[in-house]
Amino acid sequence: MPNLAAAFAVAAERHADRPALFWGDTQYRYSDLMRSSAWLAGELVRTYSVQPGDRVGIWLRNRPEFVTALFGILGAGGVVVPINNFLKADEVSYLLEDAGVNVLITEAAVSVSLDELRARRPALRMIWVDDFPAGPPVGSFPSDRLGARRDDLAVLIYTSGTTGRPKGAMLTHGNLLHNVESCRQVLQVVDFDRFVLLLPMFHSFMLTVCVLLPLLVGGSMVLIRSLHPPKLMLQEMLQNQGTVLPAVAALFRVLAMLPPGVELPLRLGLSGAGPLPLEILRAFNERHPNVPLIEGYGLSEASPVVSVNPIAGPWVAGTIGPPIPDVEMSVQDDQGGLLSDDVDGEICVRGGNVMLGYWNAPEKTAETLVNGWLRTGDIGHRRPDGYYVITDRKKDMLKPNGINVYPREIEEILYQFPGIREAAVVGEPCDRRGERPVAFVSLDEGMAFDEKALLGFLRERLADFKLPRRAIVLPSLPRNATGKILKTALRERLNPSE
Repeated sequence: MPNLAAAFAVAAERHADRPALFWGDTQYRYSDLMRSSAWLAGELVRTYSVQPGDRVGIWLRNRPEFVTALFGILGAGGVVVPINNFLKADEVSYLLEDAGVNVLITEAAVSVSLDELRARRPALRMIWVDDFPAGPPVGSFPSDRLGARRDDLAVLIYTSGTTGRPKGAMLTHGNLLHNVESCRQVLQVVDFDRFVLLLPMFHSFMLTVCVLLPLLVGGSMVLIRSLHPPKLMLQEMLQNQGTVLPAVAALFRVLAMLPPGVELPLRLGLSGAGPLPLEILRAFNERHPNVPLIEGYGLSEASPVVSVNPIAGPWVAGTIGPPIPDVEMSVQDDQGGLLSDDVDGEICVRGGNVMLGYWNAPEKTAETLVNGWLRTGDIGHRRPDGYYVITDRKKDMLKPNGINVYPREIEEILYQFPGIREAAVVGEPCDRRGERPVAFVSLDEGMAFDEKALLGFLRERLADFKLPRRAIVLPSLPRNATGKILKTALRERLNPSE
């Protein structure tokens, strides 16, 4: 297919009367989504004068209209800019200004600071999803806007901005179609699969794996209305018989604690957007032995999926599996030299899924795309069997006395201590050693904390230079919208001046 809009139009014609999206008790057929997307595409062209290549923002919570907005923008020839709906007005203003967004599809529930947005960007025009017509007439995308090529920009997705301001990863139609096809093969997706979507739709993991993948192959989405309380989330998954659950490790921990008699309809669990602690994998496997839980790896700059443990096995705990079809991985030193198996270095990726670069940031692009490879910023190694292991983020690595220490190794052991619900390790400046690990943990409900016992537990399992200086208990660890623990926030607690 030449582009995403054309691919969706073909799928919608082929599967017109099949369910495409489940939203509680409501079902949307492919023909319903096609009509609403085509209507919006026409509005963007006629009323809002959107030209091919114009950036159009989506600032929405998870709701069916997100899909309409996505394909409506693509059908108008525009570039989709998904915006984190947890951001504040000044953060959103920065993204709109940086991306040059003049049209924003939004809803009252998130747009609480419209005056501030308009003051900073007077040309900004709003389209309210609550004003979308309930039953738009049968239509198709504007024929003169379906000429986008595979190498044209489709989505501008902003990274989380853990270092400095967020950067916009430029993903083409070809990047995303490439990743969809690779994921279809490796996850053995069929047209009766129902992908359970419960993380934010603006995130690249959900956008590709839970929206584009099922809707371009004739499957469907089970869009969960709310994660709270978890009982209702589970009820919707059971009611609509979800078969594939892409989520973060913390969600699989919740499912591992389901009471006897509650069985999941899933054929597959896919853990991504952060590491899967071995203890959570063990607990899930014990509770749901018939549901494979496989760990994968990706990043926004790679559309985002890069590798995954194969469904047919072998499943190698603690690894992210081999690369997905038509994607290459390597481990390189700081000079770009290839490293041997079992030697830690920076994980690098190349393939049709790798972004064009960062929007308006040629220097950052040059630092990240080097000699045809995407340098991920993740440290790890390749095993002799071809499976890859992520040791840690390059920026998270600690160096007490100049020795490399990877927080994830310590965190895996922390999760083994009874009563620990969440764990994260960051570095704290130390006059004598330069840096020393500090553990942050949260506890299961009703558990008392014994720091002395925990540190003793660690001392039996870790070399002295890896031992945390202390352990700090919080009610819960800070997380971003997709559930990833924010180590920057934890470092700020230790070093408020940073």
